[in-house]
Order: sequence, then structure tokens, then C-alpha cells
Amino acid sequence: MKPVPYASCSGNDFDLWNIFGARQSGDYFVFKGDTIRFDYISKKGLRTLTDLDYKLVAYNLGVEEAAIKAIVEIETGRTHRGFNADGSPIVNFDIDVFRTMAARRKIDISDFECSHPLVFSDDDASQKVHHLRLRQAMAIDSIAAIQGTFWGMFQIGGFNWKICGASSPRDFAYRMSRTERDQLDLFAEFIRQSGLLSYLQEKNWAAFARGYNGPSYDKQNYHGRMAAAYRKYSVK
Repeated sequence: MKPVPYASCSGNDFDLWNIFGARQSGDYFVFKGDTIRFDYISKKGLRTLTDLDYKLVAYNLGVEEAAIKAIVEIETGRTHRGFNADGSPIVNFDIDVFRTMAARRKIDISDFECSHPLVFSDDDASQKVHHLRLRQAMAIDSIAAIQGTFWGMFQIGGFNWKICGASSPRDFAYRMSRTERDQLDLFAEFIRQSGLLSYLQEKNWAAFARGYNGPSYDKQNYHGRMAAAYRKYSVK
């Protein structure tokens, strides 16, 4: 299969501000018929979760805010951020998952080891390298690359795009790359559709971690770490 042209797979394709910037000028933009001035918002404001976001989603799910914050802490650390300083979403490109997703699309990625070597690097990568690997993988097959990456503050695998409520893998990546509220909403739908909601409501951390982090969850003590993080946030 002929790879997708590299330039067309730039991560900037998913950046909401670049889309607005390409269509608008001046100190305002028009969104769904409403004129919104940049004076009233900031890039950080568009991207970052608020306490109200946590409260609303937790209420709709019937869970405690502390339970959601505990998951965020385990998945992305104490910064509780879904984006890097440069505005790019936090991603974790996984070569094994990419290989599996590509194989399902009848693509043997071993054919690209020489032309796309960074994809196959097994170094402990920084976020910059993860994004470079993702872009090279997208040049091989964009759908398999999105599905083979874990996205945002909840580190949801792109192969879960459908049960997250996205219309396509590209829609999933776009929304993961837009705001932390989008990431939270995708997480909420994933929890509803994956059968994990009752475990989160009951704070059954072992059962939740088994479904969320996989069968080897106990080796990484995901359940114990989530329980500890929950206790920390539940007393605040």
C-alpha cells in the first residue's frame, strides 16, 4: 500500500486554533454564528479543565469528582494536563498496538522499517519524540496510527474511538487535540459504553483497573495507586 504523503499528516491538522486562524482575521472569530472576541478567551482557557467541568461530568456519571481526578493523576501525573506546553495533546504512541491495527487493515508495517525508522524506535521517548513517531506512522497509515496511540489526560487508546462517541478515528483525534473538556467528555462516554461505570461508582479499583489498564494492572499496582489518589482528592 502506498503511504499517505507525510505533509498531509501534520499534527497541526487537528489544531482548533489553526483552523480558526486559517478562516478568520482580526481580533475575533465567528463560531456557529456567534462572534467571539479573543479579548474574552485565551488559548489556555479553551484547553484547560475547570472545577466546574469536573463537577458537571462527575454528576452526570454519578461518580465522585475525586474518582475522576484519581484516574487523571495515574494516567498523566500530578500536572493533571492533557496538553504539552506547545499546545499539542499528550500522546503515547505504541508500536505494538500500531502493528496490530495496521495488520487489521492488511498493512505489514515491517515494509516501512527503512523508510520510517523512527516509528520502530524503542527508546524511552519524550513527548516530542512520541509526536514525531506518530506523524511518521500516519504517513504509513493514518487510521492505524491514530488507533495505535493513547491520547490525552486519560490515555485512551485510539482503537476505542467508536465507544467514545466519535464519528471516526480522525474525529476522535481532532477532539482529543482540541480541549481538555473534549478529552473529559470522550472519557465519560468511554466509561459509559465499556461497562466500567459501575466499578467507578463503587470505587472498585481492582475491577476498574482490570478493565481500564488491562490484565496486567496488578503488576503496575494501578488499583492501589488509584485508591491512594482517590483518598487524597476525596479529603480536599
